[in-house]
Amino acid sequence: MRKISVLASILLALGMLLVPVSALAAPLDEVKQLVSENYKGELPSNLQDLNSIDAIMEQLDPYSTYFTKEEFESYTSSINNTTTGIGIVIEEHEKGIEIVSTFEGAAAWDAGIVPGDIILSVDGVPTENMSIQQASSIIIGKEGTTVRVKVLKNTNLIETYTLTRKKFSVPVVSKQLLYGNVGYIGINSFSDNGATLVQQAKDALLKQGATSFILDLRNNGGGYVHTAEELIGLFPNSPNAYILQTRDQNGLVQATKQSSLFPKDTKVLINGYSASASEMTAAALLDQKSAKLYGQTTYGKGSMQTFYHLSDGSYLKLTVANFTGPKGTIIHKTGVKPQIVTETGRELTKAHLDTLIAANKTYKKLTALVDVPTTKQFTVTFSNKIQNNNKQKMELVKLGGTSSVPVTIKQKSSNQFIATPNAPLEKGAAYLLLIHPTFQSETGAMMKTGAYVEVTVQP
Repeated sequence: MRKISVLASILLALGMLLVPVSALAAPLDEVKQLVSENYKGELPSNLQDLNSIDAIMEQLDPYSTYFTKEEFESYTSSINNTTTGIGIVIEEHEKGIEIVSTFEGAAAWDAGIVPGDIILSVDGVPTENMSIQQASSIIIGKEGTTVRVKVLKNTNLIETYTLTRKKFSVPVVSKQLLYGNVGYIGINSFSDNGATLVQQAKDALLKQGATSFILDLRNNGGGYVHTAEELIGLFPNSPNAYILQTRDQNGLVQATKQSSLFPKDTKVLINGYSASASEMTAAALLDQKSAKLYGQTTYGKGSMQTFYHLSDGSYLKLTVANFTGPKGTIIHKTGVKPQIVTETGRELTKAHLDTLIAANKTYKKLTALVDVPTTKQFTVTFSNKIQNNNKQKMELVKLGGTSSVPVTIKQKSSNQFIATPNAPLEKGAAYLLLIHPTFQSETGAMMKTGAYVEVTVQP
């Protein structure tokens, strides 16, 4: 099982508890005691004979980790999205360290490093078989210093980049009002105040006129448990958050009740890099039918960790529990499968499309147009002769976009119209052509209902 990180990692911690440990002979003895008393997993049979903390960690699950004081500070900063580095989310890969996502304005983004690229070496040090903690320790550095990374691009070419480290703050939540009064909210991590920020974004979008919502949990590696409990409570019919399974007992944990909720038709985006708290949220919404999930099966991390503060100032992050959805949906090593499975990168466009179709549910679906050129003109033919009174209306909507694309409508014949976009269409993009019921026959009869055409453009 691979681990995921935002230099350092953003993984689910059990409320980020900092549990003090009574001073023992040495941190090694403390770790042995904590593992034997609290670890949720198969205990190493030779635990008491192991002579280093690293040796113990190697025999535990991938999410149990030892941090120096400095590494812990980087970890907690990353959950709240403030850090110094090159601006990447990473996970382990058999060939090295894989880029999960990059942050706009940071060094990696500016250099053209993209998700799917794999770091093969850092300053000449090979990353094959390197842990995310090890990779983080050599990629992160002082502001203004440089780091050289050799990258296997997703095109199979190898590039070497020299990147300057700098401080950057990743917005935990982003928002946008998409075409059709669809409120889009993206959440990058389950920070301490993440649910509050989502609520604020929702309220702001409602004031702008939003009538439906899309919540984006793609590439979100998790964070605080209480934030997931609060976020789940923002959805209707979601009284419960998850079932907690510790060494000693199982129990149903309630969501945090909220006063202002998302609409029932809210859509949630997930993918293979949605992990931990994102999966907790997705499973709760799936089990309780509180929202519709779009995308791909999630990462598959259904375990919880607690932090223990050791006597020398270092920290042990230890897996102490597993969790499932509130009705038993298995997450660990399985992931959460969405109701609507999409191609990678098409999650938002599909959710936006379905929202617009639902808003225009009387419109008739016409044959889709696939792989059209960027210069495509749209010919619309009616069964009757149509008056040319300049009241006709057609809209071309870029799915995932904020507005319709301006088009010029001209009558070609008595029953045929041409809609020409005023600018070239975007390569690889998806559009929706809406033919509104504004056309009138020569006998005065109005078009009974509108129609729509799904359009994809050649890559």
